[in-house]
Amino acid sequence: MRASPPPAIPAAPVWRDAKRHAWLLSGLFPGLAWLQLWCYQTGGGVVWLWVLPGVTYTVIPLLDAWLGEDRGNPPDAVVPALEADRWYLGVLLLFVPLQFGMTLQGAWIMAREPAGPLGMLGFIGLVLTVGGMNGIAINTAHELGHKHAAWERWLARVVLAPVAYGHFFVEHNRGHHRRVATPQDPASARLGEGFWVFLPRTLLGSLRSAWALEADRLGHQGLPAWHWRNECLRAWAMTVALYGGLVAWLGWVVLPFLLVQAAYGASLLEVVNYIEHYGLLRRPGERCTPEHSWNSNHPVSNVFLYHLQRHSDHHAHPARRYQALRHFDSAPQLPAGYAGLLLVACVPPLWFRLMDRRVLAHYGGDLSRANLQPSRRAALQRRWGSIQNR
Repeated sequence: MRASPPPAIPAAPVWRDAKRHAWLLSGLFPGLAWLQLWCYQTGGGVVWLWVLPGVTYTVIPLLDAWLGEDRGNPPDAVVPALEADRWYLGVLLLFVPLQFGMTLQGAWIMAREPAGPLGMLGFIGLVLTVGGMNGIAINTAHELGHKHAAWERWLARVVLAPVAYGHFFVEHNRGHHRRVATPQDPASARLGEGFWVFLPRTLLGSLRSAWALEADRLGHQGLPAWHWRNECLRAWAMTVALYGGLVAWLGWVVLPFLLVQAAYGASLLEVVNYIEHYGLLRRPGERCTPEHSWNSNHPVSNVFLYHLQRHSDHHAHPARRYQALRHFDSAPQLPAGYAGLLLVACVPPLWFRLMDRRVLAHYGGDLSRANLQPSRRAALQRRWGSIQNR
């Protein structure tokens, strides 16, 4: 009697990235903004210059709320192949020429209509569109700047040129990642610290830190800080070359526009920095873990921001590519995606009401475990001490 064959082992299901083609939205995002500039120029009216701010501050948050959260992770077995898939790098690189085309088009509009039909409403819309997209571009530079390939890190500096924030490449990689969620980090917001207090602290602190890091690096090579190998100077030189070329082409009228859009773009980065680590504390010598970053799994914001909201995994594995970043149950979760929190963060009473209780809940009511704003320490202890003593 012949033995029956062993039962067949079912093949492991093939994992597919459900967002594979949705990532195109992030790469094409500046192209959509560029299209809006063309629609304005072809007689569509000033309303076209306000489409991008409307999408950013209303449409994306509403879609995030409607679709809920996506906490799915790629299986560990597929991560190497997922990171090696050139499709995702192509999506990332698509952003860059579209960003520069949109910036040049915005400068052209400013030069040709400085006091004409553009008007103040149009000027503000133009700044919010061009500056907003160049602010989002800092996230593209962030993704490129963490990679091992020298050409990707070089391209990160190029992407930062329109927003005049080239020192971010130095400070973020070598400063923020080393000091994240500590009182010494200028990019980590403290419990009770309003955004408008945080903003000058992070702007000046990050600039000083980037310069000090480069001065120290060059000093170990026997070189002065004011040397052409200074990464800050080289990045800023790209901005000077870009702005100088646009002024030579279009006239001095474009310079105020370029500076204002850069300031707005930088402020978008810093409000995101404010959100990412608000109130979270990492003690000296403690390894960075998922508990030191706020996470969000709202899918639309994540698609447009290359999974930046899966921030805990990014800090644990900075070189990991965006498509492979994971959700951790142990990470504190934001109540909405970044797009839905940008304006709330700019109104400190609303932000404190929304987030302070979440920080305390994350630490089991123990205020001493949070990163506190020194000037608000007594007020915070009076307000939350009862929770701490329960």
